[in-house]
Amino acid sequence: MDEHDIPIDINTNKLLDWLISRRHVNKDWPSSVLRIREKINNAIQDMPAHEGIIKLLSGQHINYFHCLKIIEILKETEADSKNLFGRYGSQRMKDWQDIVSSYQKDNVYLAEAAQVLIRNVSYEIPSLRKQVTKLEQSQLDCEKKIKDYSKVETLTSKEFTASCEQLGIAGKKIKQELVELLKELPALYKGTAEKIKIVKPAVELYTEFTNFLLGNSEGEVLSILKYLIENGNTTTYEYMYGEKPVRVEEQSLANVEEGSENDSDKIDFGDIVDFQINTENNAIDFGDVNTGDAQDIDWGSSNPEEDFEIVTHEDLEINLEESGIVVEKSGMDGGVAKGEEALTILDNPKTREQIINNLVELSAFLKMRLYEMSNDSDLLAMTQMQDAPTILQMQTIESITKLSDCVNVALDELTNKRISHLHNIKHSPRYVDILTASLNQKLAAVEKMKANKAVLEKKISELRSEARGIEPVIKLLIERTKQMQRDIQEDVSKKYKGRVVNIVGGINML
Repeated sequence: MDEHDIPIDINTNKLLDWLISRRHVNKDWPSSVLRIREKINNAIQDMPAHEGIIKLLSGQHINYFHCLKIIEILKETEADSKNLFGRYGSQRMKDWQDIVSSYQKDNVYLAEAAQVLIRNVSYEIPSLRKQVTKLEQSQLDCEKKIKDYSKVETLTSKEFTASCEQLGIAGKKIKQELVELLKELPALYKGTAEKIKIVKPAVELYTEFTNFLLGNSEGEVLSILKYLIENGNTTTYEYMYGEKPVRVEEQSLANVEEGSENDSDKIDFGDIVDFQINTENNAIDFGDVNTGDAQDIDWGSSNPEEDFEIVTHEDLEINLEESGIVVEKSGMDGGVAKGEEALTILDNPKTREQIINNLVELSAFLKMRLYEMSNDSDLLAMTQMQDAPTILQMQTIESITKLSDCVNVALDELTNKRISHLHNIKHSPRYVDILTASLNQKLAAVEKMKANKAVLEKKISELRSEARGIEPVIKLLIERTKQMQRDIQEDVSKKYKGRVVNIVGGINML
C-alpha cells in the first residue's frame, strides 16, 4: 500500500502534543497568541457594518479561520481602496492581513485551534451537557416533591374534613361553630341516657352476683349507673338530694366561651352604714339625728288598753293564694340548683367519670365471667356456682357475650369523640382554643403545601426555560467544533501532500 493512501489518525486529546512533536508548532506558541489577541481586539474596534462580519463576531472566540473569512468579506467592503498593483490601501484590510500573517508564522494558528478544539471536546460541551442533566434532575426532584406535597395536602385536608364531620361543623368559623355546638349537648345526653339503658340486664346480673358472693350485703354497687338507668339524665342536685330543685341556674354559653365568673351570686349590700359605738357606755352613736319638733309628734293615746285590740286565731286565717305569698317547703325540697349541682349527671365531669367507671367495672366483670365460663378446668368456680341464684346459673357464654357487647356499645356512646369534644369545650375554657388551633393548624398546613407546590411549579418552569436556553448553545458549539475539526484536518493534510487526516476520539461522540 502506498504511504499516501495511509490515513493519519490523531487522537483529539493528543492533537496539540502531536503538532509540537512533529515540529509544526513551537513550544512557546502561547506568548505569540497573546500578541495576536491584542491585535484582534484593536482591529475589532473599527469594522464595517456587514451582516457576515456581525455574525462572525457575535458570541464566539475569533480564531485564524474566522480571520480568513473576515478578509474575504473586507475584499468586498474595501474594494474601493484597491490600487493598480492589487493591494488594498484600507487600514482595516492591513490590520487583518497582519493578524493572519502573525497566525501563519510558526503555525501558531494550528496550536490555538488545537487547544480550542481540545477544550471544547473535553470541557465546554460536556460541562454544558452536565448542566442540562443537572437541570433536568432538579426538575424531577421538584416534581417528586410536588407529589409528596400533594399527598400531605390531601391527607391533611381529609383529616380536617373528617374532624369537622366528627364535630358536626362546616369548618369556616371554627371557634364560633364549636361554641354553637354546645346547644346540642342536652339532646345528645338525652339520647345517650336512653341508649345506656341497654346495660340494665348486665347491671342486674352484676348485682345478683355481688350479693351472692358477699352474702346479700347492703353495699350498693354501680349506684350512679343504676340511677341513670332508672331516672334518666337528671340534674346532679336531684341525684344528690333525691328531690327536684325549684329552679336551676345554669351557666350560660357566653360564660363558657369567655370563662368569666357569674357575679349573680354576690350579695348587694347597698350603701354601707357606719354605726359608731361609744366605748364609754357601749351605746351605739347614731350621729346627729334631726327629730324635728318633738311637740309635733303624735305618739297616740297614752292608755294602751284603749288602742290595743286582742287578735284571735280565727282572725289570722288568711288566704295565701289570694295574698300572693309563696311559702317554700322545708328541707332540701324547694332548693335552687347552682354551679355543678345544676349540671346533669352526664354533663357534670365528676358524675360522668363515675358513670364511665361503673361501665368499665361492669365490662371487666363480664370479661372475667366469660373467661371463667370458657375455662372448663376451673372446677372451684363451677362448684361455687351450684348454690347461686337461677339468674346466675342460666347464663351462657353467648348471653354473657351479648351483655358485654351492650356494655361496650354504651361505653362507646358515652366516650365517642364528638361528645368528648363538646364536653371538654363546655367545661374547659382553653380546650376550645386548643381545638380551634389544632384545626386551624391543619388548614395552615394545607395552604402551606399549596404554596410550596406553587413555588416548585414556578421553579420547574424556570429550570425548563434555562435548559431550553442551553441546548441551542450546545448545538452551536458542536457545529463550530466540528467545523474547526474539518479545518484542522484539511490544513494538516496539506502539510503531508494531501494525505487523509482524521482527528478521532471524544469528538466523534458529539
